[in-house]
Amino acid sequence: MHEIKSEQISEQQLQNLKDVAGSYEALFSKRAQLYKSEGLKDKNLTQDDFKHYILEHYTFLKRPVLIYNNHIFIGNSAKTVEAAKAFIQANE
Repeated sequence: MHEIKSEQISEQQLQNLKDVAGSYEALFSKRAQLYKSEGLKDKNLTQDDFKHYILEHYTFLKRPVLIYNNHIFIGNSAKTVEAAKAFIQANE
């Protein structure tokens, strides 16, 4: 458990999440207020950009992020939550 509002995510922690997720973009929240207010939605962001913004401000990390048995679940959509529950129950 890591509370990123009070303790910023480290570059190594983010790299570990990216290794499981496959990309920084998969971890990036396009719902963040700063995404729109900084005009990022109108830019063609690279993987390095996604990494930079996530490290710059916690709101750019799509939350929650759950890693269980080396499988990652990102975000709180109903589909993601149900998939995480089903996976955990099947692997207990």
